[in-house]
Amino acid sequence: MDYGPLPRRDAILDLLSSQTRALHVREIAARLHVEQGSFPGLVRLLDHMAGQGTVAPLEGQRFQVGKKGPKSEGAEREGVLSANPRAFGFVSSPGHDDDLFVPREALRGAMHGDRVIARFVSRSSRGSEGEIVRVVDRANARVAGVVRRRGRSTWLEPDDARLRGPIVLESTDRAKDGEAAVARITRFPETPDENPEGELDVVLGQPGDPNVEVAKVLAREQIDELHPVDAVQEAERFGGEVSADALVGREDLTGIPLPTIDPDDARDHDDAVWARREPDGSYTAWIAIADVSHYVRPGTALDASSLARGCSIYLPDRAIPMLPRALSSTLCSLLPNVVRLCLCVEAKLDATGVVTSSRVIEGYMRSAAKLTYGGVARALKLTDAPPRSAEAEAMVDDLRVLQELSLLLRAHRMRRGALDFDLPEPKVQLDPATGAPIAVERRAEDPGVRKAYQLIEELMLLANELVARFLSERGVPTIYRVHGSPDETKLDRFAKMCGQLGLAFDIDDARDPKRLSTFLKKVARHPSRRVVDMLLLRAMRQAIYDTANIGHFGLASGAYLHFTSPIRRYPDLVVHRAVRRLVRAERIDKSATALSDLKTAAIAASQRERSAMDVEREVVDLYRALYMRAHIGETFEGTVTGLVGTGVFVQLDSPFVDVLVKMEDLGTDRYEVDEDGLRVVGIRSGDAVALGDRMTVTVLDVALLRRSVYGKRVVPEGTLDERRGRGTPARSAPARGAPTRGPKKREAAPARGAAGAKPSAKTSAKPKKKKKPTRR
Repeated sequence: MDYGPLPRRDAILDLLSSQTRALHVREIAARLHVEQGSFPGLVRLLDHMAGQGTVAPLEGQRFQVGKKGPKSEGAEREGVLSANPRAFGFVSSPGHDDDLFVPREALRGAMHGDRVIARFVSRSSRGSEGEIVRVVDRANARVAGVVRRRGRSTWLEPDDARLRGPIVLESTDRAKDGEAAVARITRFPETPDENPEGELDVVLGQPGDPNVEVAKVLAREQIDELHPVDAVQEAERFGGEVSADALVGREDLTGIPLPTIDPDDARDHDDAVWARREPDGSYTAWIAIADVSHYVRPGTALDASSLARGCSIYLPDRAIPMLPRALSSTLCSLLPNVVRLCLCVEAKLDATGVVTSSRVIEGYMRSAAKLTYGGVARALKLTDAPPRSAEAEAMVDDLRVLQELSLLLRAHRMRRGALDFDLPEPKVQLDPATGAPIAVERRAEDPGVRKAYQLIEELMLLANELVARFLSERGVPTIYRVHGSPDETKLDRFAKMCGQLGLAFDIDDARDPKRLSTFLKKVARHPSRRVVDMLLLRAMRQAIYDTANIGHFGLASGAYLHFTSPIRRYPDLVVHRAVRRLVRAERIDKSATALSDLKTAAIAASQRERSAMDVEREVVDLYRALYMRAHIGETFEGTVTGLVGTGVFVQLDSPFVDVLVKMEDLGTDRYEVDEDGLRVVGIRSGDAVALGDRMTVTVLDVALLRRSVYGKRVVPEGTLDERRGRGTPARSAPARGAPTRGPKKREAAPARGAAGAKPSAKTSAKPKKKKKPTRR
């Protein structure tokens, strides 16, 4: 279980490219510091790369750069385009650790989110550069924005700054100037200088209305709350109870209590756990997961709908489930005291928490209780804050066994180098009667409740790793959850920021998860720990789904996948299907068609996951802005968590809201970002504001359309005058903090049409684009 992650593909290619001879696999392993336990995974990775043509296998387990390696111009890859408002983009592809930079002139007619074929052109200081060859699939058939009318011309200004716009509309009287609407694109651009054309699909109302704004976000990401009728009908035909026929051939697990443990507001329950301490001090653990694959079969309307959605989406006022509610909330949900189908990982562990054996069971179960994290934490005496739970109290002795085992598992994971970030998440509380936000606080701040979360987290990680090994060791194709090592360029910047914070950081430590984990432990009690976590997280690559197992850097795992949430994630459903075939000794389809379908599903799942994250984040920001409208003029304290060209972001302690303090609202001085981009400095006074600094701010304004709250810095009287009296030059101001925090979303993601792009020459409408404010 303690296998280290595999090297990145580009690291292998860089190594092979630097040699004049082919390298033996053992030499590759030695030069890239691959641990012995991960050696079989390296062999599989090289075989996979050979199949793609990026490396060429020779006799005697030797490899050299293949025809599609980094020395070969013209190598093509399929991936998803993430466009940037400044009119360039990046293509991310499964199987490639490096994103392909695409300049404006090479975008052709591709738009943000499109699945494209891109061609590698060259390597530069910006990394791998390329060009779009063609668009495989369009991602934005419907676009949300604001209607503009001038004379006979009508167009839509997209809300999403990443999309090419304006969208020229057919003349219509359906919408007034300034109304929010959704347009359907009828003609996509073919060159970088063209804009899309479209027609109005639906007029939503006045921008700024909360319901209108949420509807726009969902429309932009093409999220339909209603499931297709045929999918709903398929789900409802199964009824509300598990049929007797479905139990045939399955193992009876109803004698094991298997309670579910979830947040208070959980809307589905797809995992249940139990553990027993054996007389010799060893443990037996059961992690039971709802068997969605029994109901959602390939080729059905349910499957097509689930693939298109990719995952469930959770908003403050509702959930948009991946599956129809007849399955997600009823027949698949592991509700207490009813029979449910499951796939269960049974693991035997010694007294120190090391797995000695495991198996996967196709069974059926009856959960004994529906517990909450708060109730479990209270029963285990981890906290006195949450209400007591009679059910948790009744199970407390067995819950202690689960707690013991989870602590052992966590200790093993930390020792092998798993990264442990501590970043708070916002929780919006709504008025049940009006739906208005009445509180915005940090989620699960109670240390005891957080420990209860970790109890379940460790068991889920255990199940995911065991199933990943179960499939990979048997050569069964599936979808893995992979995570490459940190981006080298971003690590350089992170190292500089650590220096500003007075922390010793060796960039080589970031190339090894165990050494990086050690660094995080050293700074665990540093006042700027959360700032460090945030900055390092930004330097990390985003985890994605892939059919090639390259390991998971953040978890220091040689094989990892998602198995534990098939109700709300499509990749988990795919994994369940593979597991059932293996458990039933059925034929494993390894045909080119099957592998291609898997790859398509992995790409789609990664794309939909990003969209879901964007939606959830933006809607929460909308509610935070709504909440702060009632607090204009009030003063709060917080921490500087971001520096941008227009000002600094301050994260308030309570309410848990981000406030943008513009440069002109920092004080009477004129502030600029310093040469290193690590702080803003007053030109005359030398007053510096850096990441991690504490700041008191007064809320000035709220902009719902931008999901932004604006504030003014409250400066203690005399502070600037004293510093000004010393005559300290701005550029020599002492470093008080450090790093810059980039935009909230990763920069290599997103695009407003081509900036400066013009409407198609085939139309007479030539609306003028307005410059859009910088967004986090």
